[in-house]
Amino acid sequence: MKRHGNLYEKIYDMDNLKLAHQNAKKGKGWYKEVKMVDNRLDYYLEKLQKSLIDKTYKTSEYETFIKTDSGKEREIFKLPYFPDRVCQWAMLQIIEPYLMRHLTNDTYSAIPGRGIHLCLERLNRAIHKDNAGAQFCLKMDARKYYPSIDHGILKGKYRKLFKDPDLLWLIDEIIDSTPGEAGIPIGNYLSQYSGNYYLSDFDHWVKEVKGIKNYYRYMDDLVFLGADKAALHQLRKEIDTYFKENLKLAVKGNWQVFPTFIRGIDFVGYRTFRNYKLLRKSTCTQFKRKMRAINKKQLAGLELAFSEWCSINSYKGWLMHCDSYRLEDKYIGPIREFTENFYLKNIKGKEKRYHERI
Repeated sequence: MKRHGNLYEKIYDMDNLKLAHQNAKKGKGWYKEVKMVDNRLDYYLEKLQKSLIDKTYKTSEYETFIKTDSGKEREIFKLPYFPDRVCQWAMLQIIEPYLMRHLTNDTYSAIPGRGIHLCLERLNRAIHKDNAGAQFCLKMDARKYYPSIDHGILKGKYRKLFKDPDLLWLIDEIIDSTPGEAGIPIGNYLSQYSGNYYLSDFDHWVKEVKGIKNYYRYMDDLVFLGADKAALHQLRKEIDTYFKENLKLAVKGNWQVFPTFIRGIDFVGYRTFRNYKLLRKSTCTQFKRKMRAINKKQLAGLELAFSEWCSINSYKGWLMHCDSYRLEDKYIGPIREFTENFYLKNIKGKEKRYHERI
C-alpha cells in the first residue's frame, strides 16, 4: 500500500478551514455556536489554524447521552461545534479520498454517495442475477463494535496509509480523546471513517482471498451470500479467527446461516426476498404506532407538529424502496390531507422565500 505524506498543511489552509465551517454548519445554522463563529469568522478560524500549526489543539470534553435504536442502547458522544467539528471536517476533507481508495465498493455506511438504498439495490441485484449463488445467507455483526476498536491497531492502520507525522499526531490526538486502549466514540466524525477503515483489510480478505463475491457491509453489519450452507458455516469459523487474531474483535453470538429466499435477508432496514422487499418488522411497528398517534391527533382537532410532519416524510422515503402500497394506503392515507394542509400553511411559503434569497 502506498503511504501518503505532506497533507497536514492542507488541513490548516485557510480556504480548507472555511470550507470545513460551511460543511460542518449545514442544517445547524440556527445553533448558537454556529452563529458565534459566523459573526467573527476570521477570528475563530485563525485561532483554530494557529492551534493546528503550533500543535496545541486538543479535543474538547465530550457531552454523552444514551440513544435507544431498535431496542439497542448506545452511548453517543457529542463534541462542541468549535473547534472540534470544524477541525474534524477540515481533516476529513483532505484525507477522505485516500481512505476511500482502500474501501471496497460494497462498504456503505457513512460514505458520501452510498448508503442504505444503494446497498439494498446491489443486494437485490445479486439475488436476481446470481440466484444459484445466493441460496444461503450468513448474517452477522461484531460484538460491541465501536467500544471494541483497539487504539493501537487503528493507529497502525493509519500509519500504513499515511507517513505525515503531523497528520498522524492529529489523528492520534482524536483517537486518544477517549480513555483506555480500546473504543472510539459514536457520533465523532472521524469515528465513522475509522469504523469503516478498521475493517477494510478484512473486506479485501473476504473478497480477494476467500473469493466471496456477494459480500455486503454496513459498518459492522455483515451479509454473505453463497450456494453452500456448510461453506458459510466454515467461513463464519474463519471470520471468528480473523477477528480475534487481527482486530481484537468478537463475532456477536446471534449470527445466522439460513435459506435466503424462505426467510428473507433482514438488512439495512428491509427484509429482502427473491421477488419483493418489506420494511423491517421493528421499523414497520414503529411506523404504524406513529401514524396511528398522528391520526388520533387529527381526529381530536389538534395541530400537527413540525417534527411529526418530518417523521411522516421520512417514513415515506423508507416506503418508496419496498413493496408498501397497502401499508401506505392504510396508515398514511387517512392523514394525507392533514399533512398537506400543514405543508401549505407552514412550509410552502418559507420554502419559496428561501429559494428567492438564494
